[in-house]
Amino acid sequence: MVRLVCATLLVCLVTGLSFAQKPSSKAEIVAPKTYVAPVIESSAALQTILTKAVEETLAANAAKGVKPEEVAATLIDLRDPAKFTMAEVRGNERIYSASVVKMYYMAALERQLEDGKILMSPELQRGLRDMIVDSSNEATQYILDVITGTSSGAELPQREFDEWQYKRNRVNRWFSSMGYTNINVNQKTFCEDAYGIEQQSRGYKGQNRNMLTTNATARLLAEIVTGRMNTRERTATMLDLMKRDPFGKAIDADDQNNGFTGKLFIDRNIRDVKLWSKAGWTSKTRHDAAYIETADGLKFVIVVFTENHANEREIIPGIAGKVLDGLRQNRER
Repeated sequence: MVRLVCATLLVCLVTGLSFAQKPSSKAEIVAPKTYVAPVIESSAALQTILTKAVEETLAANAAKGVKPEEVAATLIDLRDPAKFTMAEVRGNERIYSASVVKMYYMAALERQLEDGKILMSPELQRGLRDMIVDSSNEATQYILDVITGTSSGAELPQREFDEWQYKRNRVNRWFSSMGYTNINVNQKTFCEDAYGIEQQSRGYKGQNRNMLTTNATARLLAEIVTGRMNTRERTATMLDLMKRDPFGKAIDADDQNNGFTGKLFIDRNIRDVKLWSKAGWTSKTRHDAAYIETADGLKFVIVVFTENHANEREIIPGIAGKVLDGLRQNRER
């Protein structure tokens, strides 16, 4: 037995593999002391562009029954990375997050890795990649367990459940400490449904489901893009995972590369553009959080959430395309 343990340890040391995580009780997520929340200024010019983009897209899809209260959007101009200028349409409305929440969990994991409170392993690397690139729900379940030191299982008595739920709220506390408001990021994503303690945590009727706003999501993506959310190396890693190729091989019509904001560039055959994004799609919601860089110097975040029209593929690229046009026209004036 001693020889077996020593041999296993030797293999891990030689191959560089590390599988144990540090005690979860000491893994509270903490913003670095140097962190300063970005100054976000409202822009009348951007507001005109975004409002017009949303209204025109809604009008174009009126026959499909898309209503103003079923769409939310936020735009942040990043041509000056030191100052975020923004506009929003229903940007502070709480909407079920779908898979967009995975971007929040990625940011939390990278913060824990940077602080040495979680140790990278081949399996953790695989889970992180699958969560963002493939939008795997199973990978997300694993990542959230690692971040919060919780795991799924049977329902618990109230006192034990409260202790479990406090740990599960770890990501919420971190974002709250940085000034993020009106969001809830403490639930796993599922292909079917939650059971046991996961349903207990949701509140049985969904009272505690993940909820996001387009304002908060646009801010997070902007902070990743500009290197504020972590070190430059770690934010670059996050962006690598969110890099999309609209003209790459499509898995299906709802692939993150070409089924959401990327559809804009396919429809217009715009190839001199760079796209990073995280989409979310359920039977009732269709969302995308995208960062776009164009060859003529535009750099902007556009986040669009839609409800009750999950299979309408024109709304998100429609708004993004009109925003793109509006930014170009505004610059030419």
